[in-house]
Parts: sequence; C-alpha cells; structure tokens
Amino acid sequence: MNTTSNTILITGGSAGIGFALAQSLLAAGNTVIITGRDSGRLKAAAAALPGVQTFRGDVAIPEDVDALVQHLHKNYPTLNILINNAGYAQLNNLLEDMDTFEKAGKEMLTNYLSVIRLNEKLLPLLRKQPQAAIVNVSSIVAFAPGSRLATYAATKAALHSYSLSLRVALKPAGIKVFELMPPLVNTEFSAEIGGQNGIPAAQVASEFLEALAADNYEIRVANTESLYQLYLSSPQQALEVMNPAAADILVP
Repeated sequence: MNTTSNTILITGGSAGIGFALAQSLLAAGNTVIITGRDSGRLKAAAAALPGVQTFRGDVAIPEDVDALVQHLHKNYPTLNILINNAGYAQLNNLLEDMDTFEKAGKEMLTNYLSVIRLNEKLLPLLRKQPQAAIVNVSSIVAFAPGSRLATYAATKAALHSYSLSLRVALKPAGIKVFELMPPLVNTEFSAEIGGQNGIPAAQVASEFLEALAADNYEIRVANTESLYQLYLSSPQQALEVMNPAAADILVP
C-alpha cells in the first residue's frame, strides 16, 4: 500500500494514537482529515498539526456520521483510506458494579457498531479509488482480556472477528483491510489503567506506517506480537499475563 499521496480520514484523531497517526501520515505527504467529539481538542490538534483538516462529530451519533459522509463526498472525493480509531472505554468491577450494561452498550456502539456503520457509508467512495484501504484499530485485549476491561475487550474481540470477515469480503473490490493492534500506550485514554507504563503513541504510528507499506494486514505493535504468540500456544498463560492474581482459575 502506498504510504504517501493518500487522502485519509482518522476518527478520534485529536489525541493519543489518532493524533500520532495523523502526525506521521501528514509528514509522509498525505492529506489527513481527523474527527473528534471535542471542538477544543480539535482546535488544539489543528494548531499542532499544520495542514491537517478537522471535522467535529461523534461516530456514535447517526446525524454526525451522515454529515461527515456528506462532507467527505463534497470536499474529499479522493478519500482512499479510512482509519477507524475512535474509541471509548470504562473500567468495570463485574462483581460490584451495577451499571455494567450501560457502560457496555456505549462501548459496543462506539468501538464496534459505529465502525460497521461508517465503513458501510464510505464504501461507495472507497470503491471509486484505484487503491483503497480500511484500518480498524483494535487491541491485544481482543485475545487476552483483563477483568477490569471485560466489556471493552469484548468490543475489540468483535472488531477483530469483523475485520477478518471484512478483509475477505472486500478483496474482490480491491480494498485492503488492516487491523492495528497496539499494546498499552501512554495516552490520556489509558491513564486509568496505568498508561504511563505503556509505549509512546509515536511508536504505534511508526510501526503502522512500516506495516502499511509492506501490506502486513495484522499489525501487532511492540509486545503485542509476543503476547499474541503466547495466546496461540497457551490461552491460559496469556490470560494470566493480563490477570496475574487469577492464575490457575481462568481456564478449566
């Protein structure tokens, strides 16, 4: 996949991984549009990323999505890469919390169902391009969930499964489907779960660009690869890495 001269939409691009991706892709000579829910953050991102284009909207709100799609058709008819990065997560205590259902619903809508909706609505535009791609940002927790992120991990597991099917379905149309799987990343998004111990978002962006150029469709960043290999050989051990206190009780 070419990594330059593309027109790229990044949802949730005003901070964290999305911001780092936008920064790297702009530097590589692409036209980049970022979306975000917070107009203040978008304004700050635009000031820090000369040349970036912004659109305020929430991927979980149908009216915002429709407005975004219309904006892209009108102003960016050469859009050929969609990066589904917008996400939402909340910590859960499945033993004590009484609002897990509500939290899970918001996570599932933002992290999974909204991705399906946006992909579907932008597919006609992507199909017009000589080279196109969809990138779904999932996570290593799709394979080895932690108990405090149970419902968030479930959304990423769903996104992983969907990405596999989407890759097969879109191949006849020549649209490539990538899945970006970061480990813990040091962002505001991950602050509650010890994000300060994670890798820099810039590393995610760097490894993503390398994988995109090589058509490496499953992009397991940094130690995500080793944990994924552990999961393949021993799901029990992979779960214990994510849940050390629960060793020997997770898998019969």
